[in-house]
Amino acid sequence: MPLTLTLTEGALPNGAEKVAIEKITNAMLKWHDLTGNETMKSNITAMVQVLPKASTFSGGKEFTGVWVEWKVPSFAFIERDVQIGFGIDATNIIYELSGERQPKENIYINVVHAVDGSWNFNGNSMTNEQILHAISLG
Repeated sequence: MPLTLTLTEGALPNGAEKVAIEKITNAMLKWHDLTGNETMKSNITAMVQVLPKASTFSGGKEFTGVWVEWKVPSFAFIERDVQIGFGIDATNIIYELSGERQPKENIYINVVHAVDGSWNFNGNSMTNEQILHAISLG
């Protein structure tokens, strides 16, 4: 389940991206009651994209932003308390790692759901039911 962390250069101190990825991954696992589930954890991948200051915009004007985006099967992030709780945790992770300089209102989180059956999990194209079964085995 790919996590993409995109940020404007300088939003986080150099090297803090690695810490952010680990903490955001752990927050996702926590909110889905999957902490310690090695099957799930091993299938969370991440990419970091640091963009030059002149490449990020809000309202057509340059600004410093941070984007947290998950691509997940359609059963993930469906409960409202999970959406809210994860959003608060992820926002606070970025805010704290920035030294409280990155404005919370410029930290964006979104989730993209995959079509059932199109998800590659453990090297195989699997349905939601098959993924849930694999996760249940831990």
